[in-house]
Amino acid sequence: MNNAVIAPVLELIKQYVSAHRLPLVAEMAHIKRDPFRILISTILSLRTKDEVTGPATERLFSLASTPGEMLGLSEGEIIKAIYPAGFYRNKARTILYICRELVERYNSRVPDTIDELLILKGVGRKTANLVVILAYGGRGICVDTHVHRISNRLGYVKTKTPDETEFALRKKLPEEYWAIYNTCLVAFGRDICRPISPLCSQCSISDYCERVGVIKSR
Repeated sequence: MNNAVIAPVLELIKQYVSAHRLPLVAEMAHIKRDPFRILISTILSLRTKDEVTGPATERLFSLASTPGEMLGLSEGEIIKAIYPAGFYRNKARTILYICRELVERYNSRVPDTIDELLILKGVGRKTANLVVILAYGGRGICVDTHVHRISNRLGYVKTKTPDETEFALRKKLPEEYWAIYNTCLVAFGRDICRPISPLCSQCSISDYCERVGVIKSR
């Protein structure tokens, strides 16, 4: 798949997404660009469904809404607030560490560059890119398992890991699509282009898709 095709493909996916639910963190950013909330909710969302992440984020931010306030909570209080988010004990420790770093090194401000965000323990490339894009409107391509899978399934890139996919997309994908790419593909991958047995019969971009690696579909 080349760039002459990616434009109509993304337009069709955008039409689908506009009529369906956005990924949780994108919804939050649409309502209010709060870098700290976006950062913490993204961390909570890792390996956790939106249906769990949303309430967990609300419970936590009802107790503390700034890095300084968060440091006033005990690890146990954070665990209780975010349970049953995946790896909730590790995430509670990560949240406290990040908040301490934000207070001591950044005057409680969330960094606005990928390189600075990656310095924070527990912040990977997916999280860093998403914060830069959604919180600051910056340049980034957020690649999670959905984006990695669909980009390869379409035949747009040929990569083995999400990090490889990000750098391949940075070279190939026109920059005008960077900001929307994750939001569109996550929503589409959650509902239609699923990991196992994708719903190809309901897919609006099936005529364009090379279906790389698809053995069984519905």
